Amino acid sequence: MRWKRKLPILIAVLLVAAAVVAVVQLRRRAPPEAARLLPGADGFFYVNIKWLRTLKAVGQLPPVPHDPDYERFLEETGFQFERDLDEAAFAIHYPAKWGNGATGGSAPEPRFSEVFVGKFQGEKLTAYLHKIAGSVENYHSAEIYSIPLEGRTLRVSILSVDTVAASNHDNPAVIHGMVDRSRKLASPFGGPALLRQYYKSLPVVSKTLPVLKLAWFIGRIEPAAMSSLGTWSMLFQKPASVVVSAYYAVYSPTLHLRAEAFPATEDEAQSLTDTVSAYLNLFHAAENSVATRGADPDVKAFFDSLHIERQGKRAVLTAAMPPAFLRKVVGEPLQELPAASSEGKAMQSEESTPVRKTPN
Repeated sequence: MRWKRKLPILIAVLLVAAAVVAVVQLRRRAPPEAARLLPGADGFFYVNIKWLRTLKAVGQLPPVPHDPDYERFLEETGFQFERDLDEAAFAIHYPAKWGNGATGGSAPEPRFSEVFVGKFQGEKLTAYLHKIAGSVENYHSAEIYSIPLEGRTLRVSILSVDTVAASNHDNPAVIHGMVDRSRKLASPFGGPALLRQYYKSLPVVSKTLPVLKLAWFIGRIEPAAMSSLGTWSMLFQKPASVVVSAYYAVYSPTLHLRAEAFPATEDEAQSLTDTVSAYLNLFHAAENSVATRGADPDVKAFFDSLHIERQGKRAVLTAAMPPAFLRKVVGEPLQELPAASSEGKAMQSEESTPVRKTPN
């Protein structure tokens, strides 16, 4: 009889434990919360600056130029991007004239929505926004500041003590949605459809190869509409989705780069692979022709690591950026990434289980 009474309790405990494990696994593979707050868009970019600082991956980050407007912002808010910004997530809205369901409406050029996570001084930031805003809207207990800026309106809202949202999309419903999502419990199932569809293509944390995703881009390429950008129209003949990532394996000081293109067919993937491969061959031929003059070994190591291949309907480009080459790119003293660092493992855990803070 005692066993029969304890059986339902045991089953309930096991079910709760299984649910917790499932949520942890889903969070590990879910986009960062800052990105999940973004609206539906045609492209997404994310960078984790806190990891860069914690791992000392690129030495000291270069300072943001201090023009008069930025100096005034610093004085009145106390917020310095290179010191206080931890994460930034951007949504890119293509103009409707670019076709294929673009989300930017009638705007003549792309619009952007952003989520910033960092160390904000709430009272100072609120006072500054009140000062520069043309109007203030109270939406679901959140204040949305409308700031006239270069022929458009930038809307800004403080979502919590460490999170700020902004959008220059013409439709105010865009930032309303960001406010609404911030008021709900964080869900690993949330986020824009395009982001959810392709985020799983990014390198993931595994037991054998812990990966720290420093920055990534997920978006659609519209070669006809982007002809003014040159490179895209040269590489892509038809629309495709692209996933680009920069990440560290914790046990290695090398920065890894990976770009995947998702055309509609295997033939298009093969055509893109052949095009990129031809460019790489031309580059290596030119490199060999001047080798007698002396080549930088670090630069050569990076370009030698570039590799393109077709994997089914995908074209995959990979590269490895060694510390010495990264030092040359950044132009500052580089500190080696600590192997199996405790900070790296802690940051992995932080991404897997983000903690929301409630507004003041």
